[in-house]
Amino acid sequence: MRPRRRALAACGVLLLVLWLFAWIPVPAGQTWFELTDAGTGRRIASQLLPGGERVVLTWKNSLFGLLVTEVFVANGGILTLTAITFADPTGGEPPRVTPADVDDLYQTGGPFKAEGLSRPFSRVVFRVGEIGNPSIGVGKQLVHFAREVGFGGAVLLVARRPSVYECTLGRILHW
Repeated sequence: MRPRRRALAACGVLLLVLWLFAWIPVPAGQTWFELTDAGTGRRIASQLLPGGERVVLTWKNSLFGLLVTEVFVANGGILTLTAITFADPTGGEPPRVTPADVDDLYQTGGPFKAEGLSRPFSRVVFRVGEIGNPSIGVGKQLVHFAREVGFGGAVLLVARRPSVYECTLGRILHW
C-alpha cells in the first residue's frame, strides 16, 4: 500500500508543479524563432531570441542579380524589418533611400540601402529558387534554405511569444 501512496503523492506534486509553471510570466521582450520545412513540417531550427537580437536574411535577387541583405530585429514575439540593402555590384556603397522608397525600388532594381524601416512580421514563407540561394543568420547559426528543402521547396519562418517551456527547457533542447 505504501508504494501506491507514494506514487499518488508524486503525481500530485508533479501536477502542482505543472500548474505553477503555467503561471510563471514569460519575459516580455523575448521571441521564439522557428524555421520549418513548409512541405513536411520538419523543424529546421528553433531558438529563443532575447529582445533586440538581430536576424539577417541574405539572398540574390534573380531579376537584377544583386545581393540583398535584410535585417530584422526580434522583440516581443515579432520580427521587425529594420534595414535592407541591395548591394552595388561594383562594391561601392549603395545610395541611401528613405523607407517610403523601398517598395518601388524592389520592382525597379538598382542598388540601394534603406534604414529606419519598421515592418513587423510573424510568419513568412520563403520559396527556394534556382538563383536566390537564401540563407538566414541568427547569432552564430546560419541556415542555407536550399540545403534544407532543395530547389522548389519552401521554408516557413514563424516568430511568436515563447511559452514558459521554451523559455526554460527550450533553450537546452532546441537548435
